[in-house]
Amino acid sequence: MCTAPAAAMTIRTTTATITATTTTGMTTSTDGALLHLLWLASPALPVGGFSYSEGLEAAVDAGLVHDEASAGDWLLNQLELVQARAELPVAAAAHAAALALDGEKLARLNAWLLQTRETSESLQQAQQMGRSLLVWMRGLVPDAAVLPLLQRLRPAPGWSVVMGCAAAARGAAVQPALTAIAFGWAENLVQAAVRCVPLGQTAGQRLLARLVQAIPAAVEAALAAPEPMAFAPLLGIHGARHETQYSRLFRS
Repeated sequence: MCTAPAAAMTIRTTTATITATTTTGMTTSTDGALLHLLWLASPALPVGGFSYSEGLEAAVDAGLVHDEASAGDWLLNQLELVQARAELPVAAAAHAAALALDGEKLARLNAWLLQTRETSESLQQAQQMGRSLLVWMRGLVPDAAVLPLLQRLRPAPGWSVVMGCAAAARGAAVQPALTAIAFGWAENLVQAAVRCVPLGQTAGQRLLARLVQAIPAAVEAALAAPEPMAFAPLLGIHGARHETQYSRLFRS
């Protein structure tokens, strides 16, 4: 029978094809976009995100957050009420505006973002991280067509606006871009919880797992939102309290 040699030939041919594909070193556009998203979501991105707790430190000081469970509840609420309703919808709209090179839309988004910051610290965070990411874009993607539009934003481009534009400039589709942005936020805030609650590293990973489970729904909510909405009064109150808190590790 000749079936065995034929099968062997198929295996050899398939193996040769896989080897040839592997050794070319070529990366598809989809792989490239994924790598750029992982890069943008990394806490190592030099934008200073690690220095902010976004009111979490004040919640710890007030006793509202005191262990792994309460930290998880606080951050899940923040994911659902702030990220899904405000920050991610802004990033999605900025992504679309970047692709269309719509400077007027970017200016409107940026004005809304900065005007809805409830404390001086949250405004400082949005502007400082936005400026830092813009510097990163100028160094890594200097030919991005959206850069001149971002540089015109005054008094500074906000973080979520620049993140949406950066993802678009690196070729990422909007849904995976929002997922990466949400994960980067979650990883930064979990590390803040580990430091200020404090929590152990294993507890921090369990906390991150809770947030990861909730991120897809938050992204879907953001994509379905007709417009961004800013309403998180308890977060605003504790953000304001942090500004006069006696002992602080973080800038917000």
